[in-house]
Amino acid sequence: MTPHEDRSCDVYYDGSCPLCRREIDFYRRREGARAINWVDVSKADYAGGDGAPERQTAMKRFHVKRADGALVSGGAAFAELWVALPALRPIGILFRYPPFSWAITIGYRLFLPLRPWLQKLAARKG
Repeated sequence: MTPHEDRSCDVYYDGSCPLCRREIDFYRRREGARAINWVDVSKADYAGGDGAPERQTAMKRFHVKRADGALVSGGAAFAELWVALPALRPIGILFRYPPFSWAITIGYRLFLPLRPWLQKLAARKG
């Protein structure tokens, strides 16, 4: 079996971020998570390329590569992750389309400036 065979998507996340790790741990416990290729972009051997985001880009924003090879980031990436998890699929499908796709994009953009502060908070509680 190749690394991407039978995978619903590839999820690129910052494993060095305590906030990100907590959230990814939540998703990894969900039904369907075993079909997802979880890629920690903070690891030394992560190089990006071949359709995957470059390290610096991947460390700044959440990315998902769909099974069809399309790479999405930000709020849209969360919608794709949710689609890959059976319990969250209806929400993911909903957030693929306007006005919900607009709302999640705006919400993610508002979150990004708060991320450093939230990371520090998550590290203290970790």
